[in-house]
Amino acid sequence: MKILVCISHVPDTTSKINFTEGDTKFDTNGVQFVINPNDEFGLTRAMWFKEKQGANVTVINVGGADTEPTLRKALAIGADAAIRVNTVPADGFSVAKQLATVIKDGAYDLVIAGRESIDYNGGMVPGMIAGLVGANFVNNCIGLEVEGTNAKVIREIDGGKETVSTNLPLVIGGQKGLVEETDLRIPNMRGIMMARKKPLTVVEPSSISGETSSMSFEKPAPKGAVTLVSADNLDELVSLLHNEAKVI
Repeated sequence: MKILVCISHVPDTTSKINFTEGDTKFDTNGVQFVINPNDEFGLTRAMWFKEKQGANVTVINVGGADTEPTLRKALAIGADAAIRVNTVPADGFSVAKQLATVIKDGAYDLVIAGRESIDYNGGMVPGMIAGLVGANFVNNCIGLEVEGTNAKVIREIDGGKETVSTNLPLVIGGQKGLVEETDLRIPNMRGIMMARKKPLTVVEPSSISGETSSMSFEKPAPKGAVTLVSADNLDELVSLLHNEAKVI
């Protein structure tokens, strides 16, 4: 089984976010980048298929040379090879089309993507990929088993879970729950050394333009001041809730 895992290069959630050029560009200075968490769950599941069923696992990213450390980390975790589409991602549609071109050429049986990336939270790329390559698609995936050309998938729905059966080729949008958090892997020294020898192929992008662009960014409003009220002073608390907060 040939598996392709889509990897987004995203800011660590602890990074301080700033914007430049009149709040029209994201400032990458001092920002630590990591594998998108939803993608990391998918990569870990792919490693299970590699170890249990002998699957071949390739990771792919659309981005500039600055994203290669993230791909190398995925190789250190255990992926067999990496592909970088050499273009800065413009929007979800252009990313999906670039990925779809590679997927068609590679004849992959299973494509694992995160349901969304934690930077823009668009949540559109996995479904678009499936539509462009003509594969089956299951989103919000929290369980995946493959036997031959058949797949059993568990996905999260409002108020519960749904188990579906489908055939390969398949695209899934994975998320937390696809594997346990305790199963996520930290590259060891042997994996890091081996990753240096694994192939990282850079392919030139197709001539695809984005359909949308970001006009400006705005940070959330700062939190208001906190007023502390003694537990013994219920009259003051009621007065503040009534006169200032106006919630009663």
